[in-house]
Order: sequence, then structure tokens, then C-alpha cells
Amino acid sequence: MLFECYQWKVERVSPVIAANFDAFLSVTPTHNTVMEEKQRETGTGSLVFAINGLRFEVSSVSPSTTLLEFLRAQTPFKSPKLGCGEGIIALSFAGGCGACVVLLSKYDPVLDQVEDFTVSSCLTLLCSVNGCSITTSEGLGNSKDGFHPIHQRFSGFHASQCGFCTPGMCVSLFGALVKAEKKDQREPSPGFSKLTVVEAEKAISGNLCRCTGYRPIADACKSLAADVDIEDLGFNSFWRKEETREAKMSRLPVYDHSLEISTFPEFLKREIKSSPLLDSERYSWCKPATAEELQSLLKSIDADSKTRMKLVVGNTGMGYYKELEHYDKYIDLRCVLELSSIRRDEEGIEIGAAVTISKTIEALKEENNSEFNSECKIVFKRIALHMEKIASEFIRNTGSVGGNLVMAQRKHFPSDIATILLAAGASVHILTGTLHEKLALDEFLERPPLDSKSVLLNVKIPNYAAVKNISSEMDSKLLFETYRASPRPLGNALPYLNAAFLAEVSCLKSSGSVVLNKCRVVFGAYGTKHAIRAKEVENFLSGKILTIGVLYEAVKMVKANVVPEDGTPSPAYRSSLAAGYLFDFLFPLIDTSSKIHGGWSDEYCNTSLSEDAEIKQKYSQLDHVQLPTLLTSSEQVLELNHDHHPVGQPIKKIGAALQASGEAVFVDDIPSPANCLHGSFVHSIKPFARVKDIKFKSKLLPDGVSGLVSVRDIPKGGENRGCTTMLGTESLFADGLTQHAGERLAFVVADTQKHADIASNLVEVDYDIENLEPPILTVEEAIKRSSFFEVPLSLYPKQVGDISKGWAEADHKILSAKIKLGSQYHFYMETQTALAIPDEDNTMVVYSSNQCPEYAHVTIAKCLGIPEHNVRVITRRVGGGFGGKAMKAIPVATACALAAHKFRRPVRTYLNRKIDMIMAGGRHPMEITYNVGFKSNGKVTALQLDILINAGISVDISPLMPRNILSGLKKYDWGALSFDIKLCKTNHSSKTAMRAPGEVQGSYIAETVIEHVASTLSMDVDSARNINFYRYDSLKLFYDFAAGDPAEYTLPSIWNKLAASSSFNQRVELIKEFNRCKVWKKRGISRVPIVHQVFVKPTPGKVSILSDGSVVVEVGGIELGQGLWTKVKQMAAFGLSSIKCDGVENLLGKVRIIQADTLSLTQGGITAGSTTSESSCESVRLCCEVLVERLAPLKETLQGQTGSVRWDELICKAYMESLNLSATSHYSPDFNSMHYLNYGAAVEVNLLTGETAILRSDIIYDCGQSLNPAVDLGQIEGAFVQGIGFFMLEEYTTNPDGLVVADGTWTYKIPTIDTIPKQFNVEIHSSGHHRQRVLSSKASGEPPLLLAASVHCATRAAVREARQQLHSWGCMDESYSTFNLEVPATMPAVKELCGLDSVESYLQWEMGRKSRLG
Repeated sequence: MLFECYQWKVERVSPVIAANFDAFLSVTPTHNTVMEEKQRETGTGSLVFAINGLRFEVSSVSPSTTLLEFLRAQTPFKSPKLGCGEGIIALSFAGGCGACVVLLSKYDPVLDQVEDFTVSSCLTLLCSVNGCSITTSEGLGNSKDGFHPIHQRFSGFHASQCGFCTPGMCVSLFGALVKAEKKDQREPSPGFSKLTVVEAEKAISGNLCRCTGYRPIADACKSLAADVDIEDLGFNSFWRKEETREAKMSRLPVYDHSLEISTFPEFLKREIKSSPLLDSERYSWCKPATAEELQSLLKSIDADSKTRMKLVVGNTGMGYYKELEHYDKYIDLRCVLELSSIRRDEEGIEIGAAVTISKTIEALKEENNSEFNSECKIVFKRIALHMEKIASEFIRNTGSVGGNLVMAQRKHFPSDIATILLAAGASVHILTGTLHEKLALDEFLERPPLDSKSVLLNVKIPNYAAVKNISSEMDSKLLFETYRASPRPLGNALPYLNAAFLAEVSCLKSSGSVVLNKCRVVFGAYGTKHAIRAKEVENFLSGKILTIGVLYEAVKMVKANVVPEDGTPSPAYRSSLAAGYLFDFLFPLIDTSSKIHGGWSDEYCNTSLSEDAEIKQKYSQLDHVQLPTLLTSSEQVLELNHDHHPVGQPIKKIGAALQASGEAVFVDDIPSPANCLHGSFVHSIKPFARVKDIKFKSKLLPDGVSGLVSVRDIPKGGENRGCTTMLGTESLFADGLTQHAGERLAFVVADTQKHADIASNLVEVDYDIENLEPPILTVEEAIKRSSFFEVPLSLYPKQVGDISKGWAEADHKILSAKIKLGSQYHFYMETQTALAIPDEDNTMVVYSSNQCPEYAHVTIAKCLGIPEHNVRVITRRVGGGFGGKAMKAIPVATACALAAHKFRRPVRTYLNRKIDMIMAGGRHPMEITYNVGFKSNGKVTALQLDILINAGISVDISPLMPRNILSGLKKYDWGALSFDIKLCKTNHSSKTAMRAPGEVQGSYIAETVIEHVASTLSMDVDSARNINFYRYDSLKLFYDFAAGDPAEYTLPSIWNKLAASSSFNQRVELIKEFNRCKVWKKRGISRVPIVHQVFVKPTPGKVSILSDGSVVVEVGGIELGQGLWTKVKQMAAFGLSSIKCDGVENLLGKVRIIQADTLSLTQGGITAGSTTSESSCESVRLCCEVLVERLAPLKETLQGQTGSVRWDELICKAYMESLNLSATSHYSPDFNSMHYLNYGAAVEVNLLTGETAILRSDIIYDCGQSLNPAVDLGQIEGAFVQGIGFFMLEEYTTNPDGLVVADGTWTYKIPTIDTIPKQFNVEIHSSGHHRQRVLSSKASGEPPLLLAASVHCATRAAVREARQQLHSWGCMDESYSTFNLEVPATMPAVKELCGLDSVESYLQWEMGRKSRLG
């Protein structure tokens, strides 16, 4: 076992934490029954630390163990989650999501000071926290002692949905609060902190959330800021909009810093003052204090060739580089004096290699750097501001500057730090044995990789004072600027390219011209081994007077020098970025007249160095740095429905505070039963091959491996079944032949998840492809080989109208236009997980994070060959699903059950992010060819489509795709609609449900067609949309029964309402003016409608009233974060309140929803399609009707006797009379109608980088009569932001064999707080009563995702403006307005359409203009 023994001591800790700890110990295997004797043997030097006030002493532990591993395996504190991929095993990318963030506190006994900072616990090694105190979200507050104001505000601002990421968010915010309170500034108003709004938003900028859309999270954080305008905060449960500012402030949960918890317990302070260092021999953890000691250690280890050693500071490199190697000894560099110091002298700032990036930022930003002149301070502050965009704060707090540089030098890490320090002229100090070397940074980077005998001691940033030219004709100035192009403005994403320029420039007083005396031009991270100086460019520019012609030549040189290595994605884009950044740096220094005429006046007006004013604006004021615009005040408009109280009220999500504190239990939080094993999948890397053998590389196998589970282990009578649905089945394991890369081959079982994951990577698979046909990896190949899945006729949509007549009526035709749409990964924060426990009489209990436990139940029974009544599947809550926890969760649960059946021991698994992404399947890619006929006014008369869907290797939900695509596509009146949709069977992983599967693609296809029509006719696209709107009769033609009554067709009214509320027409004119004035930024605006058809599925429900009057409810629907439990609870309270006795007004607090159990409530079906909440509510309402009917006679009798009856008295009497107070129902709905929505957005595009910023979004969404507007608001915003990911950011890429390569947070980028709309306005439109729906409600989970197409369309509009500008420069022909913007519209895709050589084109045009003017 990893932990031989541990002991604890409780001191100044809350009773609930102590109680929870005792409870945890009662179910945890004892590692040593004689712990006290063991401790006496080990003596002093033990690993001691505190967690939430509890003392932990670990007598023996592997030095590779992370803090997160210990927290989750050996403590009751489960709030730190495994989110981005387990850093504890280094097999996946880690440290990139924030779900595992904790507060780490260190005590300095000399200064008697505590330092607090957030860290990523999945990267922090346990031995590194010796003598430290850790605070998790449970330690801030809890359900027994009271929640922390942070928890309460997250709950009250509706900032938690699935809740998996929420504890990490709360700790990130708490860390910012603790840091802010130490600032020397005046005390804020009561109830607020010293945080600023900017700091509050940036506090959670490194935390990922897939559910909420971030806006309510930002509001919860900002509510604590001293400078917040309370009126800017969005919808919440604390106040009503019409209340006064003072009333609103008084209703916020009180935050009082003086009452904050102590992050460092007194007992640990006493121990630190008296205890020795960690025993290096016992823990294989060395902590030298001087460089001499370090060298001695390295020398001794070098002499022992068998000892494998690792140098560590923050261990953050493990988050990027996979590590399978075992190390015998770790050397902690943090206390080496020479490596941990920051020194200042007249020559510059010397930063120890072990100094963290955060500490470096603080040192560079210090105002009291009196040794340096103002220009030097500007350089330092620019470096600091750039460093703030590197990773996230909880990574910067432990990651070191030296570690970053060594990774860049040894492993070619795409480092920002190397680039900016190289431009600043930094040098490094290296120690090899007794040899000291001081090298320029570029020399260091170009050397062979640093060996294990050498240590980087420090890096020095020089005090670079500009040398003044002796000529009286000139003055001189130092200019320094840094750049990075990244998918996320605030960082936490590797750049496509980074750059930094340092220049000494002088101004000729007689002419005003600028001379570039000397410069450093540096580029990095563009697909080269390390950052480089473009010395040819430097030599060319040095001594030159800056002119358009000189800049043009320099830009061409940059393009020739910055050439990415073969295999680098988007190489031309990266070269174009380099040219654009040099242009941005130097162009403001060229003569004023050209700048104003050329449009640069939007950034700069006059850069005369002699006058100095504009140089101060650009280079002296740090406000110039392009920090992302903060989220501005957004508006949420809700109309509450009081007809069915408490249904219709915006009550808080059930369990939101529990989720925030980390007390909500997810599957992986369930304590492991005794003798529990852990599993990890072995997957294929070949798309089509025979599997001849699967075996371990035995020499490297870790301890504790029990064996492999494969198809051979399926019991007699069982089936190789991994998934079962009404549409088809899927195998659990490959049986002799693997048919796609990523296919499950086996399941490794070991004593810990870490050992299982390591072992699965040490499995050798022998493949054979002899005499096999080539795999089918494209839809084109599937067509050639007639490889298709059949679509049942009942699911295939019908053609609409007379296509021949439509073609005949057309004035214009577009033929064979093509669209290509890629996949998208769900990125639920909780990866696939399950726990299977064998029970008596050959039964199996399985806990699964699953959207359809019923299907898992059937599949497990089939696989094991046992009756279904021998299987029980339990699902309490799911940490995000979005369709990915439906079919794809079933084989995970089944594999655990099969392994548990084989070993007769509990088996659990928690997939690391890499494996999860490889196996997830994702959204269906497709290729579309369309022909469209239309009149001269833009009215479409005929649309014909050929759609090829890549379904992958098995059927999954693919037969539903044609219907879903047509549902989204039919939002316009096409006159006549003809289509041929084929499901292509390919050797890829089976594609699966992903939020709005098919509908989002169909809706986008419709917009593409409309925009193509408008472009062909040179007409306004908004007019083209308008003219193709339905009339009610044409709506009936296309949607038949689902159209509903004429009064339900709300789209035209919503369309007009949005134009007014968003000031659409006025904004169109403002954008035209903006685009006329600006050269390098363009804006676009788009207003997009959607029509979304949904189908309500049958759902069971059960309501039971207990003897004390409390109520327990079961439903078939699963709580995924969508608020299903909350709506069901409201419905139960409403349904039972119709008994109309005293006390029913308080029924809401008496209702509890319990977990789904497939033996307790059968026929649960699947939670999907946005409607399970309403169908679950209706099934509960039907149950309540039955119960009220049973109780009514008794109530009347009692009322006749006493005059009034209280609820609890009524229930007590009912129990005495043996009334049946449990009712079940199975709601089978009629057909439901569709949903009409509408949306508008404005997007700004940077033409130098291709970066897009969503300036404003306005949504009006028809939610019928919302069952809970707060929940629906969260669903609308969250779905929309997930759609932004699909349309703008997320690339789910594979290698040529179809194996997913975008397999972690480093390579797959979902939206973050800095990529959502800056202003995010949402109105929930209440469209009256709808007879066919549950209390007139409509779904909200999936349809809003389609609205994000408006962001893509607005980007397209901005790109069109850029291309029109290129046309005006003579660089593009008349076809500029016809182009295809890819999905996702990533920065390279946008920049390519805006012109990869736009800078050169502009400069050539400018030179030509000057030449013509003479």
C-alpha cells in the first residue's frame, strides 16, 4: 500500500469535520494496527501537515504521491476533484481545469507570518507540503457549522449547476480574498472585501466550468469586491430588482474578514518551531539548503547509476509532460538559498531559478525598485504583465521561472518566459560541479539539453538603460512590448506564437522622423525548438530611419525567418502573426500623416518622441496592455408565474450550497469498500487490425496489479455486450479484431487507480493487418464501399413540397456548395466513473455516473448472463453529461461489473481525461453538399441536400440524426425541401449524443444557405432571413402536428422584440461607422432565429409521504446539473398543496428527491432531449393527484370534527388508518410542439491575429411558462456558451488512424470566463398557456446551444468587412464576399480569410498611394 501508517490530532477544528473524519476512518482499511509503536520506531523527521485544522502524520509514502491523491484516498475531504486528468499519475494533462484547487498555507517562524496561496493539488507532491496547512472547500464552511459566504453567494447567484467544479471555484475565490485582505489599503464597506472587480473575475479565470456559462459565477465573485456596483450584478435569490441599493446590499450573506477561519493552526506553528527537517532517507525526499549541498547530492546520485533522480520545485511540468518513469529520489530545490532568492543591484534583477512565477511577477511590479530608471521599470512591468497570462494563478503560485526555462531548453517547451526574457537581454547562471557559467539566454537555449549534473541557479534581467545619442539633433527612448496569440486572452492556453521586441529609438528633431538605433526581435512557441532572435531583422533595422518601405522589408524578412518546423499546425498563420506583431510594434513610430490616413488613428495619433506624449500613451502607461475587457453589466429579464406556486418561482438549485462546500457526493466520492480494486482500460491504437496478443511488460509492472479482464472473461451464458439500446448494441471488448482506434481491448485491475493506470500503459498489444482490407476512415471511402447504417423508416424524415416546382420558380441557383462540420467533445467535468460491488446470491450493485441507468442495468445483466433482478444500478447525481454520460457511460459500468464478477471483489474506475477523450466519440462530423434555388428578392424556392454523417463503427444514437438535423434545418420556409442523408459506418469510434445532436448542425446549415443566398444577391443577410420566415400555413407544411395553434407561433413577435430591445438597427449603423474608421479591427453583427422541435419521453415517478409529513420523491430523470431535482421538488410541493390544509405552504422544505435506483423505480429511460425535467415533473404531479385523492375524504372528515386540519396531523391520522401514502405513475405524453427562439450578437475581430471578442449577446428565449426561471436562465446561458465552444474554439482532432490527439486541457480548449460575451443579456419570454405541455412549460437545456451560430455569423460579417477592405487595396477580386468560414472559427481560420499577408498588402498599398501622390 502507498501509506503504511498515518495518525491525526484534532485541534481547533469544527465538530462536523471531526465527525466526518471519524466516520471515514470507520470504513477505511487500517494500514497499521500498531501505529503508536510504528511512530516510535520512525522517530522524528516525519511528514506532518494539517488539512482543515486536522493534524496528519504520514510515516511512509511514495515521493511521487500527490496531495490530491492523499486527500481523496486517505481523508474524508472530497471537494478537490479529479477534473482535467489525474496529475497523480501523470498519464494525462493536468493542472488545467481548477477542480482540484486547494489553499496552501506556509508559516515563517522567523517573521511570524503566514503565506497563503492556491495550488493545483493534482500536481503538488505530498512531501512538499511538510509543515504546511491545506484548506479545502469543506474547511471554509459546511452544512452543519454553517456555509461560508462564498458558498452562500455561489448558491444565491445560481452559480452552480452540476457542482463538480464549484468547490475549486470557491477555493480560488477564497485564495484571492485572503491575498487581498493583506493589502495595505483602506477597509471596504461592511460585507465586502478588499478585492477589486478585476481581481474577483481573474480569481477564477483558470477554473473551467461546462455548465453555467460563467456569468453567474463572475457575479458571485464580484459581489465580494469593494468597488462593485451592486446594480451591475445579475439575477439572484437575495433581492428583487426593484429594491433600493441599500436593501440589496443588506441582503447579501455577510462577509466579515475578522471572522474568517484561521488558515494555519497554532499546533502546527509550535511543531514547525521545534521539529527537524523531513527524514530524507525514509521518504526519498531531499531538501538541500545550499547549492553546495545540492551539488554534493547530485554527485552522490551520479555515482550510483541505478538511482533515478528528479529535481522538483512545483512539479507543474508534470501537467504537460507525461511521466511513466519511476524515480528513486526527489530533490526539492525550494530551500536552496541561491535558487530561491531575488536580488537587486545596479545591474538588474537576479531571480533564483526556484522562485515561483507569481513571486517573480510581484518582484517585477514593485514600485520601490529605486535602483532602476523609469524605462527599465517599464520593461520589468511589461514582463510581469505578460507572465500573468501564463497558465493560471494556481499554477503560477508553484511553477518556477527556472523550471519553465529548463523545460524550454531540455524539452522544447513552448515557453513565453523564454521569449520575453530573451528580448529583455536576460542571462543565466549555471552550476556544473564546481564550474560556474554565466551565459546569455540565447546561448543557453541553443546548447545541448542540460544534463543531470548541471543546475540552473538564476536568471538575470538587466538594468537596460538606453544609451543617449550624443547628437543634439536626436533624443532617445527605450521601447519594450510583448505579444502572445492564444485562444484565451487571460492565458491558461499555449500560444500559437509569442513575441517580444526591445528597441532604442531616437527622434530627429528637424524632421520628426524616428531612427531605430538598435533592437531585439524575438519570436517563440511557433513550432520551433526554442525562442529565437531574428538577428537578420535586427541587423536590417538597426540604424534605419523608420519608413513604410523599411517596415515592409522588415516584415518580409520576418516571414522568411519565422518558419515553423514540419508538422506544426497552421504554419502560415504563425508566420503571419510574427509579421503582424512587428508591424504593430513599429508602425506607430512612422510619420503621423500616413498613420492617420491609413487608419491607425484609432490607436495612436502622434508619436513624436520630442513631444513624448503619445510614446507615454503607448509605452509608459500600462493601461495600453491588452487586458481582456471585463464583463459588463448584463440584463436578465424574467417574468414570474405565480399560478402554480411554488412552481414558476426562481428558487435556488437543490444542493447548490452542498456542491459549493464539496459535501455533495459524486460516484468517485463514495468511500471504497474493503478490498476494492481499481480498473483502467487498454485501448487500440489501430483502426482495423487483428489482436493477436495482449500482455504486460512484466519488468516495469507496478505492485498491486491483479490482472487483465477481456472478452475471454465473459461468463458462460453472458454476452460481449457493452451497450444496449432500442437502436442497437455495442461490444464491450474487441473480440479478435479491433475496428477503430480507441476501442476497448481489455480492463487492467489493480489495488489503486494509479497502479491500474500505469499498468494499462505498460500493456503490449500485438497487432496483425495482413490480408485485411484498409480501414474506412472517411465518409467518401464509406460511399465507395457502401458502408452504411440503415435508418428505420419510422425515423427518417419526410421530404417537403414539390422540389421540381421549386427549381422552376427560381431566378438564381447555387449548385454543389459544400459545408464540412467537425466533432465536439462533451468535456463534462467529471469523467466516466463507476463502482461495482458484488453482493449475495450472485447479485451486483453498480454505482454509475449515468444518464440512462436502465440501459446500463440491462447491459450488465446481459454481459454477466444473470437475470435483471440480480442487478441494481444507482445514480445519485452526474457531474455533467451533455449526452456523453448516456451510451458511453454504459460500457464503463459494465466493465467494472464484469471485473467485480471475475474477482468477487468491488471494482471501481475513474477514467483519466486522456482515456475519456479517446473513448468519448463526441458529436457527429458530417459533410454537406447543397443546391439552392431562389428568387431575386432572396426568397428560397427549393433546397436540396446531400448529407454524409460519420457515425463511426457502431450505431449508438445515429439513426436519430436525420430527424434531428431536419428539425433544426427547417427553421426557414425553403419552399420545397429534398434531401438524401446517409449514416456512414467508418472505422472511427462510434459517435454519440452531444447536446442538441443534429439540431445544431441543421440550424447552422440553414444559416449558411441563407448567408450564401444573401452574398450572391449582394443583399443584407438580415433581410434574407426575414423574407424566408414562415407564415403559419407554411409552418404547418414543414412541421405538421408539431406546429401547434397559431397563437403559439411566437417567432415573428420575438424577432421584432429582439430588434427593439437590443437596438439592433442602431447598432448596425454604429458597426458600419466603426468598420469605416478602423483598419485593423472589424466588427460584425448577426440576428439569428431558431425553431427547435423536442419530444417528451415517457417517465416514471414515485411519491411517498412519511409519517412525520415529510415527502420522498423518486423519478426516472437523472440530476445532471440541469436542475431536474429542483423542478421536481417544486412540482411535488405544488401537487400536494392542492389538499388545501394548514401548513401546505411550507411543503417545499419537506420534500426530498432521492437517487435513481433501477430496482426501486423501473422503466426510467434516458435523461436527454431537454424534456426529462418536465416529464419527471408531470409524473410526480400525477402521483400527487393520486395521493390527494386518497387523503381528501380523511381531510374532510377531520375538518368537520375540528374546523381546520394541519398537514402533519392529517398524515399522522392517515398512517393510523393505514392509508396507502405511496403512489407511482408512468407519464406517457402526447406529441409536443416546437420552441421558438431568437438571438443577436456583436463580434469584434482583430485582423492582425484573427482573435475574436464577443462584445455583446442578446437572447430572447420562449420558455413557455417556466417551471423555474433561475434554472432555465442557467440552462440558456450554459448551452449558449457551450455552443460558442463548438462554433469558435473546440477542435476535436485525430491522427490519420482516427485516434484522438486533442486529448487534454492543453490541446482542447473549451470557453472560459474571458471568452464569453462581455455583455450577456437574456430575456425569458413567457408565451402564455400551451395546452399540450406540462403546466405550459418549454424545454431549455439544448435549444439555446443553436443560438451560438449567431456568433459565427457575426464573425463571418466581420471577416466580410476585412475582405472588402483587402479588395479596396487591390488584393482581392470581386469574389471577396463569397467564402467559407470553418467551424470552429478558430484564430487561424479567421486570420486566413482576413488575409495572411494583410500587413504586406496594406504597406504596399500605402507605398503605392504615396507614390501616386508624388
